[in-house]
Parts: sequence; C-alpha cells; structure tokens
Amino acid sequence: MKTLRIGWIGCGTHAGEMLLPHLVRHDAVIAALCDKNPDRLGLIGRSYGVAEADRTSDAHALLARTDIDAVGMAIGPAAHLELGVAALARGLPVFMEKPPGANAADARRLADAAARAGKPLVLGFMKRYSTANRIAINLVHAAEFGAPASFMGQYMTAPTYFTRDPDYTGFYLHHCVHYMDLVPHLMGKPVALHARRHEIAPGKLLLHVDFRFEGGGLATLVMGTHQSRATPMEWWQVMGDHKRVEVRNVHEVRYFRAPEFKVGKADATLNDAVDTLVWEPNLTVAANEDHKGYHALLGDFFARVRGQTSAAPEIGAGVAAMTLLDAMIASAASGNPIALA
Repeated sequence: MKTLRIGWIGCGTHAGEMLLPHLVRHDAVIAALCDKNPDRLGLIGRSYGVAEADRTSDAHALLARTDIDAVGMAIGPAAHLELGVAALARGLPVFMEKPPGANAADARRLADAAARAGKPLVLGFMKRYSTANRIAINLVHAAEFGAPASFMGQYMTAPTYFTRDPDYTGFYLHHCVHYMDLVPHLMGKPVALHARRHEIAPGKLLLHVDFRFEGGGLATLVMGTHQSRATPMEWWQVMGDHKRVEVRNVHEVRYFRAPEFKVGKADATLNDAVDTLVWEPNLTVAANEDHKGYHALLGDFFARVRGQTSAAPEIGAGVAAMTLLDAMIASAASGNPIALA
C-alpha cells in the first residue's frame, strides 16, 4: 500500500499536539507544511522531519504542488472556506478541522466544491470517534436498544478566552459545533430547536438547548463557558425503553438495562444479559491508545483518500451541524423556538 504524502496547513498548538501526532501513526508522511508564523512553522517542521525546502508561508504554493496526495488544515473558519475550496479545485481530498467555515452558507459552498471535484472533504468531528463515545454510539444504534427516546448532556469550557472579550463566536464555532454533530448522530433528524441563554457575567455564558426529533425523541443539551477546565467537562446519556447509556468524562461507559431486584435473594448474582455493564480504559497504556478519537478519524479519512468506503464524517455532516448551529444562535438571540426543515 502506498505511503500517503500529505500537505498540511496550520501549525498551531492544536495541530502540533492533537492532530499531527496521530497522522504520522498511519502510513502517511507530512510532505509539505505551511504556516504564516515562522517560529511555529520551524518548530513543527523540525518536530515532524519536514525539510526547510518543503515549508512555506504561502498556502496556495503548497496546494500547487504535484507531489501530495491530500491536504489537511486546521486554520480557522474563514481560511477553511477559502483554502478548502482551492484545495478541492486542485483535485485534492481534504481533511479539515471543524468548523467548515463561519456558518451554514460557508459549509454549503464547501459541499458544492467537493461535489464538483468529486473528492472527499472530511471534518474533524472526533466526538464520534472517542473510544467511549464509539462504544456508546454502537450500543444506541444496535437493534437491541430500540428507538432512542431522549438525550441529556452537558459540554462545558472555561471563561479564559471570553472574559477578555465576551464575543462567544469562538465558543459556538469551536465547541458547540461538536454537539450539533453528535446529538443528531445519536438521535436522528431534528425537527425543532429552542435555545435559551443566561450570561452570568461577561465571558460566562450558559446555554440550554432543547431538540425534538422525527419519531418524537427529545433532547436537552447544556453548554457553557463558566466551568474550570481542571474538572470533568462532559457527560451525556441516551435513554430508550428500559435501556440507558451514559458516557462520563469522555472515558467511562455505563449501559443500564432492566435487571431483577436482588435485595433479599440469597442466590443473587450478576447476569450479563440484563445487569449494568461498565467500561473504562486502562490509562496506564494510554500512550498508544486513542481515547479522543483523532487517530481513528484520520484513519477513516485516509481510507477515503485511497478510494475506500469509511464512516468518515464528510461535508454533508458539516452542513447539517452548521445549520443546527446557526439555528441555535438565532434561537438564543430571540428566545424563540425554530422549526427545522
């Protein structure tokens, strides 16, 4: 199998610490690297063995190369739109960290560009891929679970960036968008959304978002910028008929069924068919694991680059998530529910 040659745009901390370490665990090399910051470009280039001749501050020069098989980027909404369209026009498959642009209109432009090029544009929706989430998603989607009836969850971040400038655009685009993808992935197509906001203080925002889904399912999602990142930030639960799946702190899965009462039973024991199942990783071997999900996500992207099928979330999922995000922002601003087409 051919080693894939990847052109990468964006050498920020997220790329250097979260994405590129997992990229090079696959049969792929970083053949060309781009960033406008020379210090970051040099640091990442040296760290990943990219020769100076293959480093550039000009993204369009990187895209013009004829020796790369695909391009990855983690550079921000406006640049994602511009360079995503340009890369697809060059006939290159694209891996793009979320968000795919600043709004749903940008995501639709990228979807049109991908359709014209006939090339995949895969998005960094790694919440689908984290180990605990994947286990729980598979349980929820299994025939045994039945139709999901409700979702409850929370996803928080700290006010660090927002107290200096209480513009929550970055919170919406870089944090909330994850759950605009994950909730429908679990529950199905949403038909209505209602968001309510409470600003505790400048930079400290609380959102409560309610969804209704085809088939009658309901969801309540709480998100905010008023919790310490030193504490667990994330929890979600899906309930069906006598079934309940919980994921705690991105690493622990609990699957509740309908066990018999054990109090007063001298022969009480555990029944693996109905009693609660619990899974959590062995974190002593976490160095070669992938509990955030980036390695598996990039593996599915590389499968698409090679023309294979995979579960990779492509730009259609991005259009859907950004459409929900736009509706959430509008509903929070007006206080009114929004019907979704």
